[in-house]
Amino acid sequence: MGSEESGQIWPAEAKPVASILLIEDDDTLRFTVARALKKDGHAVDDAESLEAARERFAAHAFDLVLTDVHLGSGSGIDFIEHIRAEGFGGGVVVMTAFATVDDAVRAMKMGADDYLQKPVRLEELKLIVERLLDQREQSRRLRLYKRLEEVKRQIERPLGESDAWLKTLNLAERLASMPVVNRATDLGSSSGGALPTILILGETGAGKGVISRHIHDCSPEPDGPFVHVNCSALPATLIEGELFGHERGAFTDAKDAREGLFEMADGGTIFLDEIGDLPLELQAKLLTVLEHGRIRRVGATRERSVRVRVVAATNQDLDRRVKDGGFREDLLFRLNAFTVTIPPLRERGEDALLLARSMLNRMCAEYGREPAQMTREAELAVRSHRWSGNVRELFNAVQRAAMLSDSNLISASDLGLSTAKARPLARDTTTESPGQLRFDFQDGIHTAEEVERELMVQALEYTRGNVSKAARLIGMQRSSFRYRIDRYNLSDLVQEIAHR
Repeated sequence: MGSEESGQIWPAEAKPVASILLIEDDDTLRFTVARALKKDGHAVDDAESLEAARERFAAHAFDLVLTDVHLGSGSGIDFIEHIRAEGFGGGVVVMTAFATVDDAVRAMKMGADDYLQKPVRLEELKLIVERLLDQREQSRRLRLYKRLEEVKRQIERPLGESDAWLKTLNLAERLASMPVVNRATDLGSSSGGALPTILILGETGAGKGVISRHIHDCSPEPDGPFVHVNCSALPATLIEGELFGHERGAFTDAKDAREGLFEMADGGTIFLDEIGDLPLELQAKLLTVLEHGRIRRVGATRERSVRVRVVAATNQDLDRRVKDGGFREDLLFRLNAFTVTIPPLRERGEDALLLARSMLNRMCAEYGREPAQMTREAELAVRSHRWSGNVRELFNAVQRAAMLSDSNLISASDLGLSTAKARPLARDTTTESPGQLRFDFQDGIHTAEEVERELMVQALEYTRGNVSKAARLIGMQRSSFRYRIDRYNLSDLVQEIAHR
């Protein structure tokens, strides 16, 4: 890493393990402790007085504070109480002489995590620092998984064998090889673009979330956090605080300081799903984070550096959104440095059948039923279906069949499919009246529900997802049309058509 022979541009030096504020009025002890901590890779900012400590604390973000109890006319205990009241969530260690253990106990009541008796033993100091940092990391990850209620729609292997899909995977894996880095702090770059970004494009349900997770799992940091953010699901009034965090008292309900999702993703990947729905005012702040690799909590006066891979995804045409004034052009330029375009399921050959078989096996196991398989007719229907809702539509069809079918042989009707689409044939002018529709029953049966569903789909495509116009086209009340959208599981398709 970092050598000319390897061809890598990443720095050989590792990121400092932690940023530590050291407060000690004894010059010799301060120098000795600072040198020992720096030798372990930490970034140490030392202060000889409480006044200097307050200035440094206001200007920088620290992971740990190491302070003496008696600091001339001031008290390290008062400083601990102050920073805890301000919402400081890092580790705090006090150093005290043997005769002032009572002060150390009082300091721990004020929020200190541990204490050291003087003379300080450096090996003990290193162990305490390492333990506190490890506890802080574990606590951060625990809070992450408690806050994020992810609905995991993981598709077991094989994901697919088509050339289009394998090409997509190969590109994703190449991009995943870029390690998480903050070019501003790690490389000293001032040209912008501090954080690595990847943009994933694809229709609704095509697998953008699967690819983003695959990128993370194939990266040099697979054990780092993976934070999934649905930009369209977060209320506009809360999204800034969720992404960047907030300080205590930043707004009415902010009783405690809280990390943002960017901070929680530090050292890993943040996946910004539906990035096209991010409000314009937040787009400007996101661009600043991508450019400089620093975030500022709501209500804070200082910035914090983050090292995170940013993966954004959308099913929208962002170029059109830029022309319409709904998306910033400079943000698009920053996001699409590397772009992965996911092919729709209808362009992936036999992948739909491979996925359907895998899903059926897994769902039968999850629902505690005997293994099932699809009939030849059902497999033909899966192959021939257009899958406008992509993998999500396929998942819903297989899930419904696995749950509701009374047989271990899944038929096309169990999947809500037919072996051949109901379609108008060329009018036979010798036997039929003008405008009459005919169906070819030699390819299989055609139910009224299938015909109605296909008619609705074509009307929606003609009106570009306008439900009211589509209902009028086929002579149906809008309320009845809406009811059938839910009945035939067309909601995702309507959204996908509307955003084409």
